[in-house]
Amino acid sequence: MRILVVEDEASLNKTLSNTLNEFGYQSDTSENFKDAEYFIGIRHYDLVLSNWTIGNNDASDLINAIKQKSPRTTIVTICAKADKENEIKALKAGADDYIKKPLDFEILMARIEARLRFGGTNVIKIDDLVIDPDEEKITYQGKDIELKGKPFEVLTHLARHSDQIVSKEQLLDAIWEEPELVTPNVIEVAINQIRQKMDKPLNISTIETVRRRGYRFCFPKKTN
Repeated sequence: MRILVVEDEASLNKTLSNTLNEFGYQSDTSENFKDAEYFIGIRHYDLVLSNWTIGNNDASDLINAIKQKSPRTTIVTICAKADKENEIKALKAGADDYIKKPLDFEILMARIEARLRFGGTNVIKIDDLVIDPDEEKITYQGKDIELKGKPFEVLTHLARHSDQIVSKEQLLDAIWEEPELVTPNVIEVAINQIRQKMDKPLNISTIETVRRRGYRFCFPKKTN
């Protein structure tokens, strides 16, 4: 599962990220709301852990952006101010939980686990095709499809953004931890594996190439 940490205190930001990684979560970090909105735009997060206030602004706009793009994403806010007004404002804005500083990390992780356990499903279901990101599993007409690793993540990302054309650069940013260290050719390799391991054997088409722009999820269009 992937979690976005939004915290302007650099040392706490790093501690939160390291703690999440130790518990087996993938994490991205941001020290301001603007960068956080960029990450929200290119990646899917199971949970966003955000400071309620950064500078003179609160997280209301960020929460709204998250809920518009991914209503099932869980939002946990943290804040140094232990006043009822801020807590009510955060929850009314759409936050699922509000935790006061100083943080007890054991309690924080337990509450994150609980929120994720009772949160909405991430399963993508389109006709007979079912993609389960949490289990890294694909089924078509009830049969399991052997597609793992980066090809699975590419397919999942495109399926989540089925109404968009996604460029190679956007796929690299969304999926690879250090996109600057790989070439765009890895996207072509992943797309080819999807077509060879899934589309051709099943006589379906899941991804179409849009010349000079990128790729688009096109299932349930059938091949000829």
